[in-house]
Amino acid sequence: MEKGRILLATTSFQPQRWRELLSAEREVVLEPDGASDPSITYAVVWKQRPNLLASLPNLRVIFSIGAGVDHIFADPGRPDVPVVKVVADNLTQYMTEYVVWRVLDYHRQGVLFRAQQQKKAWRDPPQRPASDISVGIMGLGTLGRAAAKVLLSLGFAINGWSRTERPMPGVSTYAGDAGLIPFLNATDILVVLLPLTPRTQGIVNYSLLKELRRRNGLGGAVLINAGRGRLQKDADILRALEDGTLKEASLDVFEVEPLPKTSRLWGHPKIFITPHSAATSDPAHLAPIMLRQMDAYERGEALENLVDLKAGY
Repeated sequence: MEKGRILLATTSFQPQRWRELLSAEREVVLEPDGASDPSITYAVVWKQRPNLLASLPNLRVIFSIGAGVDHIFADPGRPDVPVVKVVADNLTQYMTEYVVWRVLDYHRQGVLFRAQQQKKAWRDPPQRPASDISVGIMGLGTLGRAAAKVLLSLGFAINGWSRTERPMPGVSTYAGDAGLIPFLNATDILVVLLPLTPRTQGIVNYSLLKELRRRNGLGGAVLINAGRGRLQKDADILRALEDGTLKEASLDVFEVEPLPKTSRLWGHPKIFITPHSAATSDPAHLAPIMLRQMDAYERGEALENLVDLKAGY
């Protein structure tokens, strides 16, 4: 089999570095030669234009540049070909760092100490041990399990919830609709790492947040969302913070991105915001992985990290 040609299609960032790295081994184009370009074998995409891939007759595989694949499933013209998601050590490391950073900041009372510094106040408040704090992770895939492993090593009590049973040593696991409320009731810090699917869209709403455990060593429930923006209802998070359902929140993702300058989230004193940067895809690390997958596929080997097309992740 000849080396297939790559269509590199993105809309939210400039793809020059990706093109440079992929072009080291294969021909790469940024636009097909017409809607039915027969030369395109692979598509490497991030939020590609709708219907761009629909009529490519020889497209064999779609590769997502990021960990999420909801942007591919949102395309009404998505062809019925395999979709490969990003699973890479450095991406997992970045996400683990982000989750552990935010959990530790809440556990070690970062907001309080920053406020004291502004007031030049020298006060040493009581500090609970990590074992008194329960961290609940929604989504026990590669990223969730990696974060859970590190948090366990620091002594936190860890709960995990997923759509189906995903047992993990040392973690109290819950599954499905029947397990969701018990999971939330046992959780002080909620970490959301779910994929975005029709079933999970809007799942982080007020009804969910009010089930979190508020009487705890932190003085209230905390939300950390580093999954997908449309998992959450921004207005419900604001409501929960304002009525005490939530004590604080760290948000890396939002319903609309970039977050509009008019959003109330920006100036809220109980919200920590990062610009969808918890785990940024690094082309220097990921492009070679994609190229190796293409080479293996052309040798007749199975693709790795395939998305379940029925489940959407």
